[in-house]
Amino acid sequence: MEISFHNKRILVTGAGQGIGRCLAKKLAECHAEVVAISRTAKYLDTLKEEVPQITTIAVDVTDTENATKLIKEHGPYHGLVNNAAIAELQPFFEVTPDSFDRLFNVNVKAPILISQVVAKTMIDNNIEGSIVNLSSQASLIALRDHTVYCGTKGALDIISKVMALELGNHQIRVNCVNPTVVLTDMGKLGWSDPKKAEPMLNRIPLHRFAEVDDVVNAIIFLLSDSSKMINGVVLPIDGGATAN
Repeated sequence: MEISFHNKRILVTGAGQGIGRCLAKKLAECHAEVVAISRTAKYLDTLKEEVPQITTIAVDVTDTENATKLIKEHGPYHGLVNNAAIAELQPFFEVTPDSFDRLFNVNVKAPILISQVVAKTMIDNNIEGSIVNLSSQASLIALRDHTVYCGTKGALDIISKVMALELGNHQIRVNCVNPTVVLTDMGKLGWSDPKKAEPMLNRIPLHRFAEVDDVVNAIIFLLSDSSKMINGVVLPIDGGATAN
């Protein structure tokens, strides 16, 4: 299946590193007009060097006023990927108010507010758009020391379904992808210890973690017209871990 996004503008948050960066580059290969957001300018600078046609915006997604202003300036959009997220691991009894606020601000509040802006540009321009939210298997199975992180991703799943219901009348689709551990550079560092990795791998029938392309390819499909009847879906990319 050959997918093209010719003459379509797609916004990707958290595009400086990892999945977001690889996705931005892949979308550019598929002829999309990519707008890439990251809070870290140096990562965007190197992304721009690699793919000069990508438009970059250095802004923190939790800086609502600046982020929404800049996003509006570069619209309208045909697609949005809410990829920016943070994780802080704390045992249940060590969860702090500050950590709770940080995670919910980035992982939940920002996707809602950014989606409002992007969806409005779609509606105002009669665009049949697609929004993909980056969730996690942590919304589907409990993980030790992930109380708040699991909570943010569970919230994002159900928020995405509500968005799908309310935006469907405007022909805007909203879906989630929910990966297991992904072998980004950070993922490789965090899960290189066999003692840590083996228990998680034992939960996965395919007995491997996800490669970045496993996630990127699913997002590309959900953004494309090839998935025009897929809406309100929570899609595990986990090798069957949540089938247990």
